[in-house]
Amino acid sequence: MYKIIAMKYFLICAVALTILSCDTKVHVESNGKTIIGEDPLETLENRELTQEFKDYWYSGEAEISSYDLSQARYGEMREGTAVMIFVTESFDKKDQVKADQANDSNRPVLKFNATRDFNTGIYPYHIMSSTFLPLDKKDNAIKVASSIQEWCGQTYMQMNQDGDEYEVILHSYFQSEGNDDFEIENVMTENQIAAQLRLDPQAMPTGANKIIPSTEFLRLKHVETKPYDAVAKLSEMEDGFLYSVKFTDLGRTIAFKTEKTSPYRILSWMDRYKDGSTPMVSTGTLKKSIKSAYWGKNANKDAVLRDSLGI
Repeated sequence: MYKIIAMKYFLICAVALTILSCDTKVHVESNGKTIIGEDPLETLENRELTQEFKDYWYSGEAEISSYDLSQARYGEMREGTAVMIFVTESFDKKDQVKADQANDSNRPVLKFNATRDFNTGIYPYHIMSSTFLPLDKKDNAIKVASSIQEWCGQTYMQMNQDGDEYEVILHSYFQSEGNDDFEIENVMTENQIAAQLRLDPQAMPTGANKIIPSTEFLRLKHVETKPYDAVAKLSEMEDGFLYSVKFTDLGRTIAFKTEKTSPYRILSWMDRYKDGSTPMVSTGTLKKSIKSAYWGKNANKDAVLRDSLGI
């Protein structure tokens, strides 16, 4: 009896050792799972960053831009302020957070923080999203996190890339949404578009594609989180580039206008969809832009720098 069990165990180990030969590749996903096979990152094409890009983005400063915001909400237009912050960082590949220490496994990213502040009648809305676009590989956003605060309550949504999927968590004060976690296909995210345009608008994907709508739109409109059919188009203009995406199933079109040359600042954007019974267009128009290591300028005396942004 024991000899038979021992023989079976020996055969299983022999097969396992044959499979896990010296040539077998093993990698660990961000969730700790050990995967036998090629690391998905190795199959992706490297990003080729220009010296112009490196000189601008690796200067130890962030780019901060303020925008006049016109936001559709509850069937009416609301005036407010939006801010876009772009900065390069090292990203911890395993924990998928900003790296505190240098490590060979860290990935370089262009972090894109976007805020929108506007009022709906008596109460305010505060919206913020953070998107981490890898700079080492031609890859989709590694992580997207978004929160919305208003007087009725708050919601938080996060998407973490894990191989060919995004792991999504959602916390909401709405009973219909509640607390949920699920997986969706790893495809291009709308949240990464503004950051990806900063690399080179002419390298953006065009034509029919699958795109995950922005976390802001998904939460404001309570739309199912999944990839949607979309058609992207790039138009060259005299003073810049216009990148538009039409979500065919959502009756929604978005567009971003950039400068004609590097660093391709976002000059404006628009978001057209039904809010209420009729289509409405939310827009953002550039007011002012500065370069600053803002994280070290948090004293009361530094508040005057807000004047430079008109906020």
